Parts: sequence; structure tokens; C-alpha cells
Amino acid sequence: MAKKPKSVLEESKEIQLAVELIQFGARLQLLESEISLSRDRLINLYKELRGESPPKGMLPFSVDWFLTWKPNIHSSLFLGIYRQLVEHTDASGIQGIIKAYKLYLEQIPPDEGEEPILSLTRAWTLIRFLNSFMLTVTQCEICGGEFVVQPYAQHHFVCGLCHVPNRAGKTRKVAVATRIISVA
Repeated sequence: MAKKPKSVLEESKEIQLAVELIQFGARLQLLESEISLSRDRLINLYKELRGESPPKGMLPFSVDWFLTWKPNIHSSLFLGIYRQLVEHTDASGIQGIIKAYKLYLEQIPPDEGEEPILSLTRAWTLIRFLNSFMLTVTQCEICGGEFVVQPYAQHHFVCGLCHVPNRAGKTRKVAVATRIISVA
């Protein structure tokens, strides 16, 4: 049976979606999963938009990243935005993820020249992990906020905002800035 050719309008919509995803830094695997354009066309589009080949390698496939202190806060914020959009608008699927990601970036814009803590690809992966029950959401016992957790870690949960880890904020950038100030 012959495959029905795509209409020019359908293909145009797919290209526009691919452009939007690439502009947000989506990895090639995400593009291939969500868009029916050929791999070669997606690579060429990526090169044209970004001026470089798409990054090589596998997508991160570990729930652990979403559970560490800062990524958990960002993932939980994104997820709250996403869930509100899906529940109260007609947004769904990849369009829902894109709209929620835009709102997430409006709330927590990255520092100039820096990448956001939560990339679009990680946001997409988060939704996939939640849909496959590899992750879930639970409420913090102290503030009542909802946070991303592993399914078996739902009891007596205290979030990273109510119980900040000792090493939080002690990044290399902070250490370098402290050394510069102390030398001056």
C-alpha cells in the first residue's frame, strides 16, 4: 500500500514546529520523536538555524537529575505550569510542553550567556518520565508545594526550598566570585 503524501500545508506546519523546537535547543532525538520530517531534513534545518551540526550522543535517561536540589525545583516549577496549561487550556502534547516552557523561561530567565537550568529536551523527558510512572509528584509537608519525586518516595517529603541542602549555592561560580572579592 502506497503511503499518502503529506500536504504542503501539513509539511509547512511541521517545519515551523521544528524551527521553534530547534530555537529552544531541542536535541535531534526529540525532533525525530515529535516531527515526521526525515532525519536528513531535520539535520539540515538544525544546521541552517544554529550554524552547527546537532549535538551527538544519547539523551539523558536517568530520573536522578530531576531529583537533585536545583533541577528538582526547576522541574517542579515547569511541571506546575505544564499541568495548569493542560488542565485549563486546549494545550497538549508537544505544543503544551512548548507553551509551558516559554512560561517557565519568563519566570526564571537564565543569566545572560547562560543556559537555563531546565532545557526543553529535559522538560520533554520529564513529561515522558511522568507519563511512564518513572516519576511522580507529591506535596511538601511544610509548604504544601508539589514537587517531582520517585514513586516510592512520597511519604514525609520535605522539598529543597523548605530544607535547603548544606552545599546549596556553593557552585564554582560563587567560589570564584568570592575569591575575586577577597583578593580585591
